[in-house]
Amino acid sequence: MALNRLRLGGRLTRRRRWDLGAAVLALAALTGTIVWMAGSDDRALDAACDGVLAADEVRAVLGDGEISVSNRTKGTFDADLKADRKSEEGVANTLSVQCEVKGDGKGRVKVTIAGAPRPHTRYGLAGTYTSVPGGSTLAVPLGHGWSGLFGTANERPDGREDGKATTAVLLDCAKGGTSLLITVETELIGVTLDDPAARPDYVRTAAATAEAANDHWGCGAHLGKPVDTVGLPVNEDEYEPLLGADGTCQGVPTAARSAVSTARETARDGAPRESCALGARDGSPRYRLDAYYGPYAEEARAEYSADRGLDGPNPSEETSGRLGQSAYWASASCPDNAEDALFLVRADSTKDNTRREPDLSYERAALKAFAEASARSHGCGAPHTPGE
Repeated sequence: MALNRLRLGGRLTRRRRWDLGAAVLALAALTGTIVWMAGSDDRALDAACDGVLAADEVRAVLGDGEISVSNRTKGTFDADLKADRKSEEGVANTLSVQCEVKGDGKGRVKVTIAGAPRPHTRYGLAGTYTSVPGGSTLAVPLGHGWSGLFGTANERPDGREDGKATTAVLLDCAKGGTSLLITVETELIGVTLDDPAARPDYVRTAAATAEAANDHWGCGAHLGKPVDTVGLPVNEDEYEPLLGADGTCQGVPTAARSAVSTARETARDGAPRESCALGARDGSPRYRLDAYYGPYAEEARAEYSADRGLDGPNPSEETSGRLGQSAYWASASCPDNAEDALFLVRADSTKDNTRREPDLSYERAALKAFAEASARSHGCGAPHTPGE
């Protein structure tokens, strides 16, 4: 396969089977929910994920052998419908689409599509979206005009022959502050993430499915360009001096008391989640800064709302504040977005994300610098930071 000639996100050539697809979509309209299993059948592949799964791209990565398809569609989505309203038919934006394709001896591709924002009583739901992994590696932006991420769950072990990664593409719809989040988990046998020629295999399905979903649900989002190169998620040992940071850690100050002088960062390129990991001189972790936009901010707040162990205000209730002994949050309003951006600073690799002797003034300063730079790059307003 000539991977260097892959063009992701371009025109889709699909082997539609409209007779079966029409029946599936009609059932969705009547019941709002489909739970469907199929065997080795291209018709099942074409109709998967409400008919928007990029079948050709899936076949390209899993091969032409036998496949199995599982599919589930629940709810509907209206790009013009805000979360606090319902359509004339009483239908709200509750779209949840999932499908999974397994290839014999090749691996699997699992796709989740969710409409946002979700209708709920002020952050009453958690676990709504499938998130990009947030483990020891830092997910990198897709770039090329896409609002998206490419990440792995854990540090890449040496000598690993199989690759597992998650790609997310966020489509900001043209009206109503709504969006579609397409998340694709890809696991391929005998393919390593360290191979730059192989990494596009992990994002090709996401970009092409996002394009089809944008058209299918009338989202009207701005689409990115073809993605033929993808960065590598940043490992724990890839730290650099903080003073030279020019990506997501740019502008964050050092701290003598907290021994903060190094950083792990990614490029800042319109990703819906951004991270900056701060460390000591030897790279050992000190603090973690995270920015959440759109559905990621919504889900983060929902998780705080669902945490009954919290004492006092939290990000689901206030625009800024302090969490426990060593954590702060801030927020910013973003144009045409129903959800405010959320920014967090937390002690890294410690019990309950706290420090025995927290450096509170530095935590606030680091959060302020990080939030201001991130919000500015996303076209959002000035953040509300703790103490203001």
